Amino acid sequence: MDYTAQLDSALERLHTEGRYRTFIDIERRQGRFPQATWRRPDGTERPVTVWCGNDYLGMGQHPEVLDAMRDALDASGAGSGGTRNISGTTFHHRRLEAELADLHGKEGALLFTSAYIANDSTLSTLVKLLPGLIIYSDALNHASMIEGIRRGGGEKRIFRHNDVAHLRELLEADDPAAPKLIAFESVYSMDGDFGPIEEVCDLADEFGALTYLDEVHGVGLYGPRGGGVAEARGLMARLDIINGTLAKGFGVMGGYIAASMKMCDAIRSYAPGFIFTTSLSPVIAAGAAASVAHLKRDPGGLRPAHQACARRLKARLGALGLPLIEHGSHIVPVMVGDPVHTRRISDMLLEEHGIYVQPINFPTVPRGTERLRFTPSPVHGTAEMDALVSALDTLWAHCALNRAEIRA
Repeated sequence: MDYTAQLDSALERLHTEGRYRTFIDIERRQGRFPQATWRRPDGTERPVTVWCGNDYLGMGQHPEVLDAMRDALDASGAGSGGTRNISGTTFHHRRLEAELADLHGKEGALLFTSAYIANDSTLSTLVKLLPGLIIYSDALNHASMIEGIRRGGGEKRIFRHNDVAHLRELLEADDPAAPKLIAFESVYSMDGDFGPIEEVCDLADEFGALTYLDEVHGVGLYGPRGGGVAEARGLMARLDIINGTLAKGFGVMGGYIAASMKMCDAIRSYAPGFIFTTSLSPVIAAGAAASVAHLKRDPGGLRPAHQACARRLKARLGALGLPLIEHGSHIVPVMVGDPVHTRRISDMLLEEHGIYVQPINFPTVPRGTERLRFTPSPVHGTAEMDALVSALDTLWAHCALNRAEIRA
């Protein structure tokens, strides 16, 4: 077997399809983001504006977050020293879990190294804790949820995206006595549409199912205290498990679930992805706790500023006739529909205009729906938006792409 040839063939397929992924080496500048420095492969540098980051509110450079991390570094050192069970639990981890439980109005919260691991570990473990569990999963759920459900090895049902009627059909077809869990998201990050949280909770009540909501693209950004879309809609109390991230709205790193103390204790005790993983650095935990606490108050009005920036960008791109998907969230997807064209526009934006936005291709989105996904933030000013709109207007014509009405 020529293993190298097999690897070459696999990589060449990605190049041929136009969806080979490249890393763009950028250096963020604290206090100046979204301005950054792009280090080209030839060693030269140029300034760029980042339009595809997930630090939605700029909390990764907030003074309160940085001060908390410096203090923790000086007090505790760099690493945690072990797993949570073996020397890796500190005051900073406990404080962060308490902040998160309070944020979501739950008895407890449990930290993981990422929201991906939180989803994967929790969903795969629940099947072992609740024998016979049937998981009903939205067709567009994140890969981490899909992987966790698959690894659990239990029964699963896939309902059409946001199709509550189809979910009802699936629930009605199963044994009423079987344990059930409905897994879905609050904001689907590729199209920017919202999950039907209340309707799903109604079905869960009717059929005796648990609810599992991924709020990764909602926490910090929605609700009076940043608890997410469920908080904004007054529905947090109806959800059994809420998954969130510390790496997007909160601008640091890590993931978590918030749930009852009994649920958190069971996952803590049985999930290999929790038990056998070195815990987050106390430096990261301290920064995340400071970010969560700050955004509960949001004294500078970052959440409304963020939404206003997203609305402005959508309005300006829509006025150009670019094919947006508009669902009212902070996500701004511009459809291209071809991986080669998507890569070409991304490269030209970077090289000719100093604008960095990564192409989104299969398998992240279905083939034929390739897109550029913009994530405006309160730190994107008028000058940055003017430059982006002008560049897209020029490049869309240059690449001979069709313009279209805004898609709902």
